[in-house]
Amino acid sequence: MATLKDIAKKANVSISTVSRILNNDQSLSVKDETRERVYQIKKELNYQFIKRGRYEKKQVKDNDVCHIGIILCQTLEEEMADTYFLSIRQGIEKECKEHDFIKSRIHRWKDIRLENTLNNYDGLIIVGGLTAKALGLMSDHQDNVVFINHQPEDEYDSVVVDFSKATETALYHLINKGKKQIGYIGGTEKKHHKEGLIEIVDQRLATYKKVMKQEGLYYKDSYYVGEYTLSDGYELMKKAILSGNLPEAFFIASDPMAIGAMHALNEYGIRIPHDVAIVSFNDVDLAKFSSPPLTSVKVHTNEMGRTGVKLLIDRLKGRTMPLKVVVPTELSIRKSCGGK
Repeated sequence: MATLKDIAKKANVSISTVSRILNNDQSLSVKDETRERVYQIKKELNYQFIKRGRYEKKQVKDNDVCHIGIILCQTLEEEMADTYFLSIRQGIEKECKEHDFIKSRIHRWKDIRLENTLNNYDGLIIVGGLTAKALGLMSDHQDNVVFINHQPEDEYDSVVVDFSKATETALYHLINKGKKQIGYIGGTEKKHHKEGLIEIVDQRLATYKKVMKQEGLYYKDSYYVGEYTLSDGYELMKKAILSGNLPEAFFIASDPMAIGAMHALNEYGIRIPHDVAIVSFNDVDLAKFSSPPLTSVKVHTNEMGRTGVKLLIDRLKGRTMPLKVVVPTELSIRKSCGGK
């Protein structure tokens, strides 16, 4: 029996696009020939719409119970190591509890098996990097989807941070304080594809390279990349110290990595911020209690989770136009960079 996924594959478009065309979504901007091709393939494959439990509802009414699936791309260990994603999940859960009509269930991507189905949810919230093709393995009907901390290739709602702007804010704070040698410590960004994990460009590292080159301050051995963990922050800073060419400042792409890096500096008797200034990213609660207190870019992760739920509710009530919400960031200045 043919599915939306079969039509999408043959038409070389996304499953979401096929669904919106067949539902006569006039807000979708596609060429007439694309619409005609989808309808022709539908006819060729003898596709028949099958009601799939709650998905048969096109619009949720005030008294309806909404069943939402929350897909976390991070393992529990990854979530505990970097509370960035933990805070997003907590924001989702808090917002869901404030709406009596929402029933939610959490899935971790690594635990989902091909024989499982996500079709019986009214909507999905996906936290982290998951491609639409990977999602298509679990569902052939995925109109009501919100991605958090990832903007997919297809036309879904998303809640994201402007990593480029946040990185520029951190770097120019150091540059304006007279720092000329600025290093970078960060991790690798990945997303889940149908074939498995693939690495993607980390906008923090890309922006670091761009700004440093623009300012004439870039040198190729100035950045260190591992995983987003406290232990890798420690090991990468140790590597920078032992290189014999330690920068006078660092932008570090997560607070756990920064705390690990500061521990390495303290072990070698390198004073913060007198010898090396540090600016980090996320501004978790622990940042203000580190020694010295850590200057960090504040990300409103809890609000990202809450916003994702609000977008999904709005989508379930009938909105079809995809929206992208960029959550603002701000720099929390403390002693690790020398203060204001």
